[in-house]
Amino acid sequence: MNLFYHKVDQAVQKLKPSYIEEGQVCVVYFSAMKSWCRAIVESLFQGSLGSQAMCLLVDHGERIIVSSDEIRAPLEKYLLLPFWVRKFHLAGISPTRLQVSLCEEKAELIPSAQWDSSATRYLHNLLQASTHMEAILRDSLPDSIGIEIYLTIKNVKICVNDDLVNKKFAYFSSAQTLSSGQPGVVDRTPVILDCDIFADTDTFLATNGCSDDDLNQMSVVTPEEEVSSTPDDSPGATTAVWLLQLLNPDRLNPDVDNPDVTMVCTDPSSSGVVVHCSLPLEPCTSLACAPISDIYRRILMRKKYPGPSVAESYCWPAVARGCDTLLISQSADQPLSYMPPFLAHIQLSSLSSALFSGAGPIAVIVCPGWEKAQTVFDLVEESQVGPLLHPLMVLVGQGKDEAKTVKIPNNCQLVVTTPFTLVRLLSFHCFLFLRLCHLVLDRVDLLFSQAHDEIALILKHFQKVTSNEERASCPRQTIAVAKHWSSHMEDLLTNHMSHPCLIVTVMGEAALYGKVHQMILLCLDCTKITVLLGALDFSPDVAQKTLIIANSAEEVEHVYKAVSNTSAFSLKVHEGLTYQFDFVIEQWRKDIGPGTHVILVTTNDCMKALGIRDATCVVHYGFPSSPKLFGSRLFCMSKNFRNLSVKERCQNASSQRSKSVLLLTERDARHVTGVLRYLKRTKAPLPPELLHFAQGVLQAKEAQKTDQPLCVYLKSFGFCKDSSLCSHRHIFNPKQDQSSLPDSGTIVVLPLYIKTASVYSGRIVRKQDDPYELLAAEMAHHYAKEKLCATEVVRGGLYGLMEEDIVHRVRLTSVPDRGERLFFSVTALFVDEGREQEVKAQLLLQLPSQFHTLPSQAVEIVLCRVKPIDADLDWNPKVTRALSQKIKGLHHQAKVFLSLGNTVFVDPMVRMVRLPGLKTFINEYSVHSEILNTGMGTNNPSHLDLLKEFCQGTGPSSAGENTSDPGPVGSEVSLEEKVQAAEKVQAAEKVQAAEKVQAAEKVLAHRMRVAVESLHCGLELSAVPAPVQPRAQVAAQCPKEFSDPPPVQVQVAAASPDQHNIHVPAIPQILVVTTPEALPESHPKIQHRSLSSDQNSIMIATLKSTAQQLSFHPQIKWFQIEDKVILNIKLTTPVSQTCQFFPDRVVYSGSVNNRLYVADLELYSTVASNKCTWEMKCNEPVLTLIKEPRQDWKMLLKQKSNFVSYDFDRFDEEEERTPNGRKRM
Repeated sequence: MNLFYHKVDQAVQKLKPSYIEEGQVCVVYFSAMKSWCRAIVESLFQGSLGSQAMCLLVDHGERIIVSSDEIRAPLEKYLLLPFWVRKFHLAGISPTRLQVSLCEEKAELIPSAQWDSSATRYLHNLLQASTHMEAILRDSLPDSIGIEIYLTIKNVKICVNDDLVNKKFAYFSSAQTLSSGQPGVVDRTPVILDCDIFADTDTFLATNGCSDDDLNQMSVVTPEEEVSSTPDDSPGATTAVWLLQLLNPDRLNPDVDNPDVTMVCTDPSSSGVVVHCSLPLEPCTSLACAPISDIYRRILMRKKYPGPSVAESYCWPAVARGCDTLLISQSADQPLSYMPPFLAHIQLSSLSSALFSGAGPIAVIVCPGWEKAQTVFDLVEESQVGPLLHPLMVLVGQGKDEAKTVKIPNNCQLVVTTPFTLVRLLSFHCFLFLRLCHLVLDRVDLLFSQAHDEIALILKHFQKVTSNEERASCPRQTIAVAKHWSSHMEDLLTNHMSHPCLIVTVMGEAALYGKVHQMILLCLDCTKITVLLGALDFSPDVAQKTLIIANSAEEVEHVYKAVSNTSAFSLKVHEGLTYQFDFVIEQWRKDIGPGTHVILVTTNDCMKALGIRDATCVVHYGFPSSPKLFGSRLFCMSKNFRNLSVKERCQNASSQRSKSVLLLTERDARHVTGVLRYLKRTKAPLPPELLHFAQGVLQAKEAQKTDQPLCVYLKSFGFCKDSSLCSHRHIFNPKQDQSSLPDSGTIVVLPLYIKTASVYSGRIVRKQDDPYELLAAEMAHHYAKEKLCATEVVRGGLYGLMEEDIVHRVRLTSVPDRGERLFFSVTALFVDEGREQEVKAQLLLQLPSQFHTLPSQAVEIVLCRVKPIDADLDWNPKVTRALSQKIKGLHHQAKVFLSLGNTVFVDPMVRMVRLPGLKTFINEYSVHSEILNTGMGTNNPSHLDLLKEFCQGTGPSSAGENTSDPGPVGSEVSLEEKVQAAEKVQAAEKVQAAEKVQAAEKVLAHRMRVAVESLHCGLELSAVPAPVQPRAQVAAQCPKEFSDPPPVQVQVAAASPDQHNIHVPAIPQILVVTTPEALPESHPKIQHRSLSSDQNSIMIATLKSTAQQLSFHPQIKWFQIEDKVILNIKLTTPVSQTCQFFPDRVVYSGSVNNRLYVADLELYSTVASNKCTWEMKCNEPVLTLIKEPRQDWKMLLKQKSNFVSYDFDRFDEEEERTPNGRKRM
């Protein structure tokens, strides 16, 4: 509730109740607890501040007064939890009060309707003094529960009910006497207490508090008269609550009555949407106000369309206005995201374009494949625009003169096609596309990846046609819809769209569009704080706002403690500090100047509630649990994303870019695969250990699919679309892939079911004594005598089924719940043909056990070296349909290339016929050629090689591991029993595979930690690496053990300034590896002495050249005191150390584990080189530089270095030594 009602960009007007009445449940802000609470309105009154309400907090028992404008309506989910407040009363007793008669000079105790304030305070003190409390339920009333309270005070248990009677605060009563109004008060004589029960409760309990003094002493001031407190519902209490209300913090949205307050529906950034448009864009929030035709509106209403989604609410107005539009949304697969307003707009364009002579379409929708084209065309036809637009879908293959023979009607205004087909049409019918006004690129991300050259040609033609001066008055519009952002879309926006409207509804994709600079820091979990502080820039050249996001409140406190000791202005907020939202967001939104750095440390939930959009840097201190959360974090920088909708703004944009820093530790490695896929798209260099680990995780997950069937695409074409997303198997499994089918030679196949143009189900026909022919004859003979219908239909059972006088064996794969239905359908697999379809249950026949013995005869036949055209992986149905009509049920000769499981791979496959009257056979046709002749298929020469590589991936399988041997014909084991046994084996293998994956992940995580720890020597990856020598030269210079670098060593070329930089403190970037023994003999032996200026220049040049080519750079931490600068070289027990001091430079070198480390430091200011020293402390070299002159150094080096960071552990020590407590940074 606090996160929701404290949300900064919340629409306050929508949260207010439409009316307020007594007894209404609401949500109010309780300033004493600094929290939003559930409450019930008890009364309404008009106060000095306007309309106010007395509310009972149903979870805390408090009563507060709030303004009516500050009452919020509760959400349904906030009312699911019962109210925590329960009303109790002390059973068997009733309160008394003191009545004094001045005329009679008499005082007595009489029954009262409410407790005296002194009794209330006494009970409160008893509860505070007690160490243990118990309650016993005695009775229950409709609105209250009667209890007896027992307290333990100083090891003595007392009953509060009896004690109040003993102290004469109450008297014993019952429910009957209480209702009759005649309580039985025995002793009405008041007493004088010996001590102050409020100041000394323990003494009062020990002495029992009462004396037997004469009642004439009643003139003495009694404790009751001393009490100045009032009951809770007295005017005094009301005043106190009113004062608390005055001290209540201001609301997060103070101007609730201001009509200019931005609402959620009109603020795209509050919904996680980026809208960059040169013109103002108002979203449509309902179907009634949508810019679509009335016919289409009625169609959508008939389909019970709920209304425009977030993407549609922004995209529809832009498309209807005629703007060039680019939409990136997860709903990009649905043509409804642009189709309704597009059809309405082109109908208007068709009227204006009719004034120009010529024929041809005015709009073209380009789809990535024939399936998507068919879906779009079906939607166009359903919209009833045929009489006006005459839409046409065109799919042209590679057949000779096929594109040339295509006829496009003169009245056709809209064409739906694919990029390859459109390019073929343009080569022959270019003049038919001179009236183009609208170009739609459906799934433009796939179009660019699959047909980049074709899309470039189409865009060039469209730009040439629409830029004609004669077409100046005609509309021109380009619409692109995608799921993911790609770099090609930048060229589309800048060069092919004028004043575009960009809409991105996926926060992660918005960050890619905004060109957020990605930085990955690989470290140990124990060094995260150090690495974090080293990554932050505490003296920026421009204003910086950094958002550090942790996964828990404890992490927030831990990080805040570290960053608060720096020069940056630090803030923190988490779930326990929601009352500080106003202060935090006020400080965050203040204007800051150059050199100022503001850091906010928060959690994921608070980040969403704060609604921050202007951060310049986001640090992922806590690893994001999902790519969606990662994207929502990056969206906090959305106001700093680049804007490509205005070209002038793009050209004059600042060189500063938003930055994302991701801290990766060994604990997060197991969950990194999801985010890693996103990081790869950013083109950021990734640590080789991370890539190696992710590859291992993918392999472990792939091993979990051992019980799954082999991937259909891998069998059909030799490769898969995306093995990481595919649920089928992609590795060789000796058990499942061991086959009893022929693996070479020529066989006769009988295709009976055509799955696709290259995959069929059928049988292998034996030339003599075919067992299936014998079985078919026996079944025909049996069922000719009797046909017994199946009495029990169960899943997995074997039955007979008669089709066109042929009896088939079928196994039921799915049986629905029959219920009370007499007739129903089941899904059956034809075990001897391989096809699966629904059949009527009443047609199933009992299959005698003698027909169960023969194993399933259906095999899968894959025709190799052929695939669909146009980078498609799904065959066009017309190819499959034509091939089915030609080859189904006919014998074909096929040469076997490979057999895997129940699949046989053949190439070629031909139909041979015998000449009449002769013994000669001729080839009637080749199936491979028939596919190519349709124009929808092309050669796939790498298919066979890819299958060989697949089989060799795990090595040849042993013949002894064959578990798919069907056994000899006539075996006593039935087919049904074999199926059940196979299912049990698969279940066991699945459990074993899951255990193996878990074990593999643990091993991989352990290996990664060991690799990081072994390399954790304080090294970082250089932003601009030294030139890379050829591998042969490196091998010649290095010893044998270094000639082949391990996987953690990478070689990269010099990066451009715009390229992403990666800092890996635990993993050095090894460009050239060598040992100190490999140094040239001319390498100087530096001694601790001063040199002349000429010697200095020669020495510096020599060391610089040597360091760039043959060494690592160590990590350095520094701090300063009044007259000194201390440098800690983070190397453990180095050897062969040398150190040279110069007035403006320090050069250090040393070796660790046969690796040379050199640091050439150009200092910020000058030092006294003859007084500088160095020594070993705690097995690490420490350099002491004497300042000359004495002054504060803003930094250690003239130029910032990724290897040098300030030692914040010495910050407090420096502050103590600094006069006047000044901090030097």
